Amino acid sequence: MYPFNTDRKIIHVDMDAFYASVEQMDHPELRGKPVAVGGSEIRGVVSAASYEARKFGVRSAISGVLAKKYCPHIIFVRPRFDRYKEISKQIHKIFYDYTDLVEPLSLDEAYLDVTQNKKGNPSATLIAQEIRKRIFYEVGLTASAGISVNKFVAKIASDINKPNGQKTVNPDEILEFLEELPIRKFYGVGKVTTEKMYQLGIFKGSDLKAKSLEFLVKHFGKSGSFYFNVVRGIHNSEVKAHRIAKSVATEHTFDENISSEIFMIEKLEIIAQQLEKRLKRYNVAGKTVTLKIKYSDFTQQTRSKTLPYFISDKALLLETAKELLYQERMKDSVRLLGISLNNLNTEQKKAVAVQLKFDF
Repeated sequence: MYPFNTDRKIIHVDMDAFYASVEQMDHPELRGKPVAVGGSEIRGVVSAASYEARKFGVRSAISGVLAKKYCPHIIFVRPRFDRYKEISKQIHKIFYDYTDLVEPLSLDEAYLDVTQNKKGNPSATLIAQEIRKRIFYEVGLTASAGISVNKFVAKIASDINKPNGQKTVNPDEILEFLEELPIRKFYGVGKVTTEKMYQLGIFKGSDLKAKSLEFLVKHFGKSGSFYFNVVRGIHNSEVKAHRIAKSVATEHTFDENISSEIFMIEKLEIIAQQLEKRLKRYNVAGKTVTLKIKYSDFTQQTRSKTLPYFISDKALLLETAKELLYQERMKDSVRLLGISLNNLNTEQKKAVAVQLKFDF
């Protein structure tokens, strides 16, 4: 008898270095070379890195300056999000040939519940192989997959044989798989939590499993019960075909840092206009406006205001953002501004998604 539910067959599909791979597919001269999407050698942040660049330590979210330092011959390319969305739609169309229970996490990854599937195939492993093969021949890109009885284990498994591979963790393998897993590879355990766990003598799943629920709650709060359950393979979250949007946001990183509030207002007007378009596309409104400010030293600040009514139009978004901007003096020049709207009216309506023992 397992401590977890074995009634489901979940696949997590994760594209390999998606943005960079699209650029290498569309531009043959980039193939086999270290590529960074986004950033530059003087500013900006890397959005994605090819596997050739990753060998040098280049990763997403690091600065372009650092990427250049790690890999002097790296090639920076500007992101083309319209193209990535176009490719993502092709990939998701393949998913829907197998099941309607598809939960997109981003443009390049999704969960699929294939317990009951359109092909009548009892093997989730074979379905994942077929999906990956179709993505390669129909789209031209490689994908990796993880297969198991729940989303948590499937997501971890999809990273095991990357790139262009897959890993199935059968019900009778789950406990040993999690016990031997380094704690840094647990989905939901970030850098800060990993360091804290190391200090507490938790280095892999078996160490985590040895800790009591009381101990984990004491040291990690509400997350403690999550860690207590998942190391035992317990994760009951269902694949949600329609994810409810919690916020809608737009932000801009500037080519040059700006310090004048007049220039910031001009930028915020453009950002508010773009945010209004997104809100209208999703047909949602919200009450809480948040202004995001990233300074030239990469430190970040947010300022929020909750209104007594729902808004979605540019004028009110801009008016509230300006009020937040003038709330206090800027501590430095600014490299990024963003406006987000949450506390949405999706409580009443769903937004368009941006969301027995089986033989595996």
